[in-house]
Amino acid sequence: MALVATNQAPKGKLVVKNIGLMLSGDLQAPILDADCIIAIDGRIDSIGKESSLDTKGADTLVDAKQTALAPGLIDSHVHPVFGDWTPRQIQINWIDSFLHGGVTTMISAGEVHLPGRPKDIVGLKAAAITAQRSFDNLRPGGIKLHAGAPVIEKGMVEEDFKDLAEAGVKLLGEVGLGGVKEGEEAKKMVAWARKYGLQSTIHTGGPSIPGSGLIDSDVVLEADADVIGHINGGHTALPLKEIRCLCERCTRAIEIVHNGNEAAALYAMRTAFELGQSERIILGTDSPAGSGVQPLGILRMIAMLSAIGDVPAEIAFCFATGNTARIRELDCGLLEPGRAADFVILDRAQHTAGKTLLESVGLGDLPGVGMVIIDGVPRSGRSRNTPPATTLPEIVGAG
Repeated sequence: MALVATNQAPKGKLVVKNIGLMLSGDLQAPILDADCIIAIDGRIDSIGKESSLDTKGADTLVDAKQTALAPGLIDSHVHPVFGDWTPRQIQINWIDSFLHGGVTTMISAGEVHLPGRPKDIVGLKAAAITAQRSFDNLRPGGIKLHAGAPVIEKGMVEEDFKDLAEAGVKLLGEVGLGGVKEGEEAKKMVAWARKYGLQSTIHTGGPSIPGSGLIDSDVVLEADADVIGHINGGHTALPLKEIRCLCERCTRAIEIVHNGNEAAALYAMRTAFELGQSERIILGTDSPAGSGVQPLGILRMIAMLSAIGDVPAEIAFCFATGNTARIRELDCGLLEPGRAADFVILDRAQHTAGKTLLESVGLGDLPGVGMVIIDGVPRSGRSRNTPPATTLPEIVGAG
């Protein structure tokens, strides 16, 4: 596993050519008519047909060999601690394993598994700032992990949220995992967080760890957090009528997670489509958790929602890329000039019944990851976790 220092700005020109399918991450145009993408100094410079682009002078030239390229996947809901280890499952290198599942960005929903997690206000603020600094300074496998998500506790005042924002913290951990569980109290703190630019997520459903509790639709609606965290439960989902209520009565992000109720996940997704609001759907794993670590969790969610939910695979990929990027205000997740050059190169798995990548995912099969690129730099080749891809991309040198 490599640790990447974030104070080193990416340099050089990357050209990925001979792309057979380009997935944009954008619901409005999920497939691009292009076969080449160029990045300069870690940012997307141009997209189009190779014959019309300036591919000369590449520092890194990748031949995709007619496989598919998509934005790097985003996991909207993880629970890191420090470094690439988790005391929840006593496992190391779990973040690097997610890289091999095509994930390039992660969002912390709270560092709740930290042994002896401080719950006093001074301590929780210090822990959040430390987590933010830690993952901002070094990135396991190159993954961008947005961490430092304090779990709010009773007694916090507006000044505490101002202090956190000024220190660089941009997130709140899941509301409801700490002492604040009532809607009125949560609403006040969520509003303070929003005032100072901190994005909030609320726990939804039954308790997941000691100290957490049931957070029902009434509390979620009153708190008005930015993200309805694991609307399909983490693990235990609310009754379907409450899930519908949440989809209909607010406009916040509808987060569906791997570590939840699959029937409820499908119901939430279908309700969002019924309302004409598929742009609200984002995906996470909610791991590490009692159910373990799921390096392929995002790919599994894409395949499940497509195959059982009857959503075109190219649309399901948008849930884990462009939708999340827009809601989380990230500079990745979409294939657009100026955005971070974070890509995953995929192909249909060997011996899948699907004739193409999209058809295979639509049948419920996982694709094979052939390469992951972050900030224009290849970070991994053939995945050690996905089924083997039928065809692999290749770094063929400089252009």
